[in-house]
Amino acid sequence: MPPAVSTRVLARRLPMPLARLHRAGRAPLALLLLALAGCGTPQKMVTVTDAYVRLPAVRGNPAAAYFKIENGVIPDRLVSVTSPDASRAEIHASGMHAGMATMAPLPGVDIAAGATATFAPGANHVMLFGLPATLAPGKPVRLLVRFQSGFTVATDAPTIAAGQDAPYGPS
Repeated sequence: MPPAVSTRVLARRLPMPLARLHRAGRAPLALLLLALAGCGTPQKMVTVTDAYVRLPAVRGNPAAAYFKIENGVIPDRLVSVTSPDASRAEIHASGMHAGMATMAPLPGVDIAAGATATFAPGANHVMLFGLPATLAPGKPVRLLVRFQSGFTVATDAPTIAAGQDAPYGPS
């Protein structure tokens, strides 16, 4: 007979939504969902695609990062984006209020199972502060996209000049 697996150890290995079920005393339900997730075809994990960074028109000002997040089969939440190339990065939302363009920091972004979250000009984006003044268009910027589930996706985003057409989709 195989050794018993501690549900406490199992909970540390479960994706966040299943770990919550375990902590709520619903370990059998969490185990059933985990078993069902393993049936059939391989399950898609969260991916980050079409990333790029628009450099500022004025050196020293922040740049903006854009990308798409395609979520897998379990709801998740984007909790941070960092870059070893920037001194600071913030998730922001853009919008209109009383006829004026606005921008505000976001603590995170919920992404439903199977959904795609698009970070684009005039919408959600990431502000990158303190990029090297020598960073030129065409040089990549490493982005580390972190999720509440514990997943981190690293991507190298090409840089473009302020006013240059976006490499993916509309500018």
